[in-house]
Amino acid sequence: MVESDALFELQQDPADAAGFAHLAQLPLAELMAPDWAAALQGVEAQLRKVLAFLADEEAAGHQLLPPPSNVLRAFRQPFADVKVLIVGQDPYPTPGHAVGLSFSVDPHVRPLPRSLVNIYRELESDLGIPPRVHGDLSAWTEQGVLLLNRVLTVRAGAAGSHRGKGWEEITTAAVTALAARKSPDGSGMPLVAVLWGKEAEGVRPLLGGAPAVTSPHPSPLSASRGFFGSRPFSRVNQLLREQGARDVTWELPPLP
Repeated sequence: MVESDALFELQQDPADAAGFAHLAQLPLAELMAPDWAAALQGVEAQLRKVLAFLADEEAAGHQLLPPPSNVLRAFRQPFADVKVLIVGQDPYPTPGHAVGLSFSVDPHVRPLPRSLVNIYRELESDLGIPPRVHGDLSAWTEQGVLLLNRVLTVRAGAAGSHRGKGWEEITTAAVTALAARKSPDGSGMPLVAVLWGKEAEGVRPLLGGAPAVTSPHPSPLSASRGFFGSRPFSRVNQLLREQGARDVTWELPPLP
C-alpha cells in the first residue's frame, strides 16, 4: 500500500510541470470545452491577464492552488450540459485539497473540510444519503452540476489572496452566459443556482430569472444559522422537474 501511495504522489500532469506560464500560451479551446471557449470568448483577454498574473506569482516562488491542470477544470464539462450551478468562493488554501471544483477535494484528503462535512450532513438529512468518507464530488459534474468558485486560484495558506485579481470578471461572464442560453425552440435552457452565503448570493442579478436555492454558507461559522434544514438537494430537483429536466442523483460512489 505504501508503495502504491508513493507512486500516486509521484505522478504529475504535464501541464503542472510546465507551470502557469505555459498555460497562458495555450489556445482557449485547449483550456476548456469548445462551447465554453465560445461562451467566454469575450473575456479571453482578461483570462490571459489573470494567467499571466499567476505565472508571475509562480515565478516569485508562491505555491498556487489548484495546480495548473485543474485551474479551469470546471469549464471542461460542456457548457450545454449544465443544469445546476453551485457557487463557491475561492479554492481550499490547504495544499493537496483544491481540485478546481467548488467544495470538492482530492479523493485522498482526510479529514474532510468542515464545510464539506456539513454539506454531507445536510444531504443525509434531506435525502437520507449517508456521508461518504471521500470528498470527490465529480460524479455530480457528470450529471450537469457546475461546481464553480467565484475566484479560481489562491496562494497556499492564504484564503482570499487572489480575490480582486480578475477572476470575478471571468466567472461573472460564465454565469451570465449560462443564464442566457437558449434551446432550439428559443426558450431558456433548464438552470437552477445554489447560492450558499452572501458572497454567492451576489451572482443572483446575473441569473436572468433562473430560480435559485439560497441559504447561509455551510461553513461551521454559519451552517447552524439556516444551512442545516434548508434541504437544497430536494429543492433543486423539484425546480429541475418544473423546468422539464431530470433530477440529479446526489448519491456519490462509496469510494472515489
